[in-house]
Amino acid sequence: MTTEVTDETFAHEVLASDVPVLVDFWAEWCPPCHRIAPMLDELAAEFEGRARVVKLNADDNPLTARAYGVLSMPTLTVFRGGEVVSQHVGARPKAKLREQIDSALR
Repeated sequence: MTTEVTDETFAHEVLASDVPVLVDFWAEWCPPCHRIAPMLDELAAEFEGRARVVKLNADDNPLTARAYGVLSMPTLTVFRGGEVVSQHVGARPKAKLREQIDSALR
């Protein structure tokens, strides 16, 4: 299951993580965000212990969304060692999301 992060918890949960973190910047009004949510939950379970998958509601947490230039939802950003290593805008197939996480593990 994915974890919700906020402006207040982002630094601790994402930037300070010792494993790569895929952040799903999403919004309640975004249909593609709701479509990929089950896939993200599955990937969170698949990568447990090696990588994390978290969600940040961009409308409720504008400081973090703005800091990373998120203008469209969903924006899927992978962080490793506190740095952005990849970012994609728009819903993607599960295989592409898996590749995005896998590439951060190398």
